[in-house]
Amino acid sequence: MGDTGRVIVVSGPSGVGKGTVIKELQKLHDNSARSVSVTSRKPRIGEIEGVHYFFKSKSEFEEMIEDDQFIEWDVFVGNYYGTSRSYIERLLAEGKDALLDITYKGAFNIRENFPECILVFVLPPSFAELKRRLVARGTESADEIEKRMLTAESEIEYINRFDYYVINDDARLAAERLRSFIVAEECRINDNVGNITGKIIGNIHGKERGLYNT
Repeated sequence: MGDTGRVIVVSGPSGVGKGTVIKELQKLHDNSARSVSVTSRKPRIGEIEGVHYFFKSKSEFEEMIEDDQFIEWDVFVGNYYGTSRSYIERLLAEGKDALLDITYKGAFNIRENFPECILVFVLPPSFAELKRRLVARGTESADEIEKRMLTAESEIEYINRFDYYVINDDARLAAERLRSFIVAEECRINDNVGNITGKIIGNIHGKERGLYNT
C-alpha cells in the first residue's frame, strides 16, 4: 500500500477485551494508532475525552450524520457509535495503520470504503467467561448484561464474513496473532507486487552492468 496506512478492524462482543488486545498490539506494532470513536453514551468512570471516545450528545451525533462526517456509524444498546471520516483519513495519510474497535455492522461498512482493510473478530474463551468479564467491569446493570449476552450470540453468527478470528484467552497472545495477520496481509500478492519485483530485477541488472563496466 505504499506510504499509506492500512485500516485494521477489530470486532467482537462487548466485554471480550477488544480494547485490551489493541493496546497490546500497539506495543508490537509501532506504526499503528487506535482510532478514537465518537459516541452519544455518557462517559464511564476514568474515561477521557479524545482518548477513549469523543463524547457527543444525541443531537450533536445526529448532526454529524447529516453532515456525512462518519465512515460508519451504528446504534448499540441504545447509543450511537461512529468513526470519523477525517480522523481516519488523517491517520492513513500519516502512513499509520488505523486500528478500529467497532461493531460487525460498522466493520462491513468500513470494507465498502476500504476494500483492502483487515477484518478480525475477537472471540471469548467461553460465554461463561464473557459474562464474568462483563460483571467484573461493573459498568452495566444485570438487565444490560443480559442484553449484551444476547447481542453477543447474534454477533458471532456473522464471523464468516471476517478475514480472521482470534480467541482472547490471553491478551498478549491474542495481540501476537493479530500482528501475524497484519504481516500476512503485507506479504499478500496483489497488484503492487510488480513494483517490488521490478525494483529487485532492476537492482540485479544494475549490479551486472556495474560489473561489466569494471
